[in-house]
Amino acid sequence: MDTQAIRAQMPVLVAGHVPRNVRTFKFNIFDGQPKVSAWGFHIDPKPFEGKVIADTGDAIVVKIGRAEFAVLDRALLTQVPDEGTKVQVQPYARRRFDGLRADTPEERTEHTADGTPYTVQTHILGSAPAKLPLPQPRCPELQELINQLEQLPAPDGFRRVTHLLVDAGARDFSLVDPLPDDIIRTPPAINFTVATAKFQGRVTVLYERADDLYAIELKRDGELVKRIDQVFFDSLGETLEQLIDDGSWRRILVQCLPGSKPTRH
Repeated sequence: MDTQAIRAQMPVLVAGHVPRNVRTFKFNIFDGQPKVSAWGFHIDPKPFEGKVIADTGDAIVVKIGRAEFAVLDRALLTQVPDEGTKVQVQPYARRRFDGLRADTPEERTEHTADGTPYTVQTHILGSAPAKLPLPQPRCPELQELINQLEQLPAPDGFRRVTHLLVDAGARDFSLVDPLPDDIIRTPPAINFTVATAKFQGRVTVLYERADDLYAIELKRDGELVKRIDQVFFDSLGETLEQLIDDGSWRRILVQCLPGSKPTRH
């Protein structure tokens, strides 16, 4: 989608859909690129509802407020609604392994002086963690691998590596957590299952002590499909993207509301 062209077209596209006493309008473009707040933080858009007012062939324009609009990249839509259709739109948002949005405030229970429990919610601006659903390992190298997966950026620069895993449907996590004397004979590893258009099966990320590098194995039905050796820590995201990320996470979910017109696929 040519964003410069659509910006130039917007005054014409929204004409007749803005009240006469309103001289300005605003709009957001959803084209698969991450949104950034005024503070410079990446943010995850909230779902919204509206009415389709235009279809340019490259973009769908949805009226979502009195003088507010959303422009959706047509190529990313899960379905293409007709003009006049009321829709619910859910742009991509980073998520945790429990399915909640990654920007969901963390909750913890505190106690007053007399022991009465109360709940505290904490949210750090710009923070959208996706912690691996794993117990604390005893192996320091394994703990470092977990930290790297949770903190290192994915190649898109918006997600962390763990967000990439969430989007690949990663589940059924397990650890190989050896004692220090067994670290060479039994390499520390994280195992999980994914299901994408690129690969469906078991993935293992393991630490090779002799080389001080990682290796990644793909297995299907117990058979080794592919193994990548000598993966540096800062290449984990890029390598996993190449192996298991099919890009479908960029799609914009569009659902027609009851009583709306049929859609074109």
